[in-house]
Amino acid sequence: MSSLPLAVRDSSTMLRRNLLHARRYPSLTLNLLLTPVMLLLLFVYIFGDVMSAGIGGGGADRSEYIAYVVPGILMMTIGGTTIGSAVSVASDMNEGIIARFRTMAIHRGSVLIGHVAGCVLQCVLSVVLVGAIAVAIGFRSTDATVVEWIAAFGLLVLFSLALTWIAVGMGLISPNAEAAGNNALPLIFLPLISTTFVPLDSMPGWFQPIAEYQPFTPCIETLRGLLLGTGIGNDGWLAIGWCVGLTVLGYFWSKASFNRDPQ
Repeated sequence: MSSLPLAVRDSSTMLRRNLLHARRYPSLTLNLLLTPVMLLLLFVYIFGDVMSAGIGGGGADRSEYIAYVVPGILMMTIGGTTIGSAVSVASDMNEGIIARFRTMAIHRGSVLIGHVAGCVLQCVLSVVLVGAIAVAIGFRSTDATVVEWIAAFGLLVLFSLALTWIAVGMGLISPNAEAAGNNALPLIFLPLISTTFVPLDSMPGWFQPIAEYQPFTPCIETLRGLLLGTGIGNDGWLAIGWCVGLTVLGYFWSKASFNRDPQ
């Protein structure tokens, strides 16, 4: 069998393996998914009136704040879901299954591809679930065209792919699952210090560069522009650049860590 069909076959097998693990042990996925759902409900119904004061100059009502906060929560959902991939990879490494895969006649890259494809699929399903909850509590995107919806979906998938490769790299260098979860915490922390909950210009001046020059903010602003019709400006190109850059970095980092001879 040639290399490409072998890679596709083995990657599909690894994808099924990871999806079966996610189905048999759903507690990790549910715990990670509950965080963005609880933050969505918390910031809309508890802190929404206060947090919305910095939006639109004179404040915004609840429906406007829901529209503002949902794109950021969707990106946060992706960040939280990818932590599961880091934990899963670290568990495989710690339990010795990766070492066994190295000795088997399978395509070498299929192990990582299976983890990445499974995590991206979980990210998409998580975003759909959180998005459905957002619609149930009042989120509407009446101005978005079909093309903009497709572009928004493509951005979510591309961002999922980028963060998943980074998470896989974190899992490969972690000594155990607990360490992998701790190493991947920036994937949840970064959206908290982005424009998820408040606009950039409402933050203290010294803090604005921290929020601006990170991957979540341009991706959130691009998604917000696609769904709500606000200006995107250079954020679209920055979002694509961050996604492509993180994907390439995560891929080569993961490949190098995976191919490194075990101690």
